[in-house]
Amino acid sequence: MALMRKDSEGSRRVDGEGVYLRQPELRDYLDWAEVREASRAFLTPWEPTWAVDETSRGSYRYKLRRYVEDARDDRAHALFVFRENDDALIGGVTLSNVRRGVAQTASLGYWAGERYAGRGYTTAAVRAVVRYAFDDLDLHRVEAACQPDNVASRRVLEKVGFTQEGAAKAYLKINGQWRDHLLFGIVNELRA
Repeated sequence: MALMRKDSEGSRRVDGEGVYLRQPELRDYLDWAEVREASRAFLTPWEPTWAVDETSRGSYRYKLRRYVEDARDDRAHALFVFRENDDALIGGVTLSNVRRGVAQTASLGYWAGERYAGRGYTTAAVRAVVRYAFDDLDLHRVEAACQPDNVASRRVLEKVGFTQEGAAKAYLKINGQWRDHLLFGIVNELRA
């Protein structure tokens, strides 16, 4: 069952519980920049070091071009998350490092603006993107990693059905330092 459908403006979207996901577009820049800037202190402990021009229009245009190329080449699929009742941009999810062949897997990343955190939107978005990964992208497995002290992120993964599979020392460079991460995975049981 395909989850991606066209909305009234012709954009492709994935529906979730109280949220919808769609590919980032130029028209989203101001909302994206505002949410990211307002959440800078909240997000930076969990993300790679922000560039000096991280939320500039030029940086956003570059990201959009990369998103389009990555999706076209099936390397990664970036989606913005919007609240259904008022179309507020609340965060983003990305399926990156798509591996085909015998693996059929991708890595999941996600973020939410500080004012939207802890309200169930991220869980709904992750649940929707996992369904999209399995049903539309025909993946067998989705992997995710989070820092051990990121309790909120770990809870999101567990609520969606991810299983902790291990830990990795100095796994990702986050906010300028190599950080340990817990490793999670979820398998498409219909393809198991």
